[in-house]
Amino acid sequence: MKMITIAVIDDDVNIGNMLETVLKKEGYAVLRAYSGTEALFMLSQTKPDLILLDLMLPGLTGEELLPKIKDIPVIIVSAKIDIDNKINLLLNGAADYVTKPFYPKELLARITVALRNRQNVKPSALKFEEITLYSDTHTVMIEDTEIRLTRTEYAILKLLMTNPAQVVAKLTILDKISEDTPDCTESSLKQHISNLRKKLRSVNGKEYIEAVWGIGFKMKS
Repeated sequence: MKMITIAVIDDDVNIGNMLETVLKKEGYAVLRAYSGTEALFMLSQTKPDLILLDLMLPGLTGEELLPKIKDIPVIIVSAKIDIDNKINLLLNGAADYVTKPFYPKELLARITVALRNRQNVKPSALKFEEITLYSDTHTVMIEDTEIRLTRTEYAILKLLMTNPAQVVAKLTILDKISEDTPDCTESSLKQHISNLRKKLRSVNGKEYIEAVWGIGFKMKS
């Protein structure tokens, strides 16, 4: 059985050591980072199952780091007790918020709940080669670069990435995305796709969508 890994991101060495001891005693593997910048690099190399995140970090702060963390539950562990701050962080993707000082037993219970909730949530990311589409936040990334798409471009890309090996007919595209994108018509579809291809290509010069003459479009493998 795979060991669950928890990343502790906190510049306070004593608190980090205490958390590491408590977590390892419960059978978790532990990763450590002492700044937001170090944490960002660590997350580019490995993906823990859960993150304990302090807010007052050197480099990137916890608030700045949180939006960059995708598909990993994050429990904020902070001395900040401002209720508006808590609400904003929970609305911006944090799974939970624990105020320092805390009881280790309470934190362990919250970790158990966050991990259980994660297992019950279907993955919100679609991947195709270097592209990652996050359906919960409606963001699209190519490697570390966010691609700004219109609502219509996003809907087209999501449909194509959902069926990456299939050619999707023009009429099927129009039918599937019509509710969300009333501005997309048969005459404008070609322009929307042209704009989408251009934005994706701008990152690394790679062509991700191909036209299949007389039928429709598909992801280019």
